[in-house]
Amino acid sequence: MYRRKFLALAALFTGLATFSLPAFAADPENTMIITLKDGDVTIALRPDLAPKHVEQIKKLVREGAYDNVAFHRVINGFMAQTGDVQYGDMNDGYNAGAAGTGGSQLPDLPAEFSNEPYVRGIVGMARAQDPNSANSQFFIMFAPADSLNGQYTVVGQVESGMELVDNIKKGDDAQNGSVTDPDRMIKVRIASDNK
Repeated sequence: MYRRKFLALAALFTGLATFSLPAFAADPENTMIITLKDGDVTIALRPDLAPKHVEQIKKLVREGAYDNVAFHRVINGFMAQTGDVQYGDMNDGYNAGAAGTGGSQLPDLPAEFSNEPYVRGIVGMARAQDPNSANSQFFIMFAPADSLNGQYTVVGQVESGMELVDNIKKGDDAQNGSVTDPDRMIKVRIASDNK
């Protein structure tokens, strides 16, 4: 009898150890594919959490604004930031140094904060001190960061290719993650566009 209870408990704990939350499955219209140097990263965009932000991201993707844009700020164990379409596609040293200070020609967006936690693979919108200043820049989390919860708009989550995100060139910790000769988003597309 004790053996049966032990086996039942062991099976229960084994099941708990392997349990993980299901991924959010996005339809092709809300699936963004980022081609990196090592392959494709698939991101499920979340219009259910941030409809205005997702709409703006898709507009920029379809304009080709994110193509060749640098991961200008990458902090090991924290996140990789990109999406500065104003300066992030420049190759010369002067403009590359400005990366992270620009946005797009589109207006800044009002915050769309949610209860979605910042865990590994979450994609959030970068902003200035003003909560309503997100525009085009976004970041992908390497690890959980509870301090971001409810403070930055969640726009998606990595569905596949997180190991490729892990390979993005890291920045200098002394320079707040600023990256010299950064990796880039080679091409960004929406899955439903079949490009």
